[in-house]
Amino acid sequence: MITVNFRGLTKEFEMWFWIISAIAGSILGNAADSWFAETKLGIWFYRKVDQISSWTARKLNIKMLAEEEAWKKKYPNVAEKISNLDHRLKTLEQLAILTKDDGK
Repeated sequence: MITVNFRGLTKEFEMWFWIISAIAGSILGNAADSWFAETKLGIWFYRKVDQISSWTARKLNIKMLAEEEAWKKKYPNVAEKISNLDHRLKTLEQLAILTKDDGK
């Protein structure tokens, strides 16, 4: 006689269903957001969200990413790493422009 453990099968099915639906929802949500951001309504909506967040920050006296120099003094190691990365990026961009193959 063959017995099947439906309880374990159901939990495994639920786990896979949850994982696949989460991935699919993420992909579809990102695609919809990318499309929506380029519409007139999307531009208006994101502008309003930005205005509301700025108003809230001013009203509650929240300083989002205060002055850059003060931040650099507070976190000198991170500021140095960011500066080095920025320099490396600019060098690579210049190198890419110089070695660009235009197909001629």
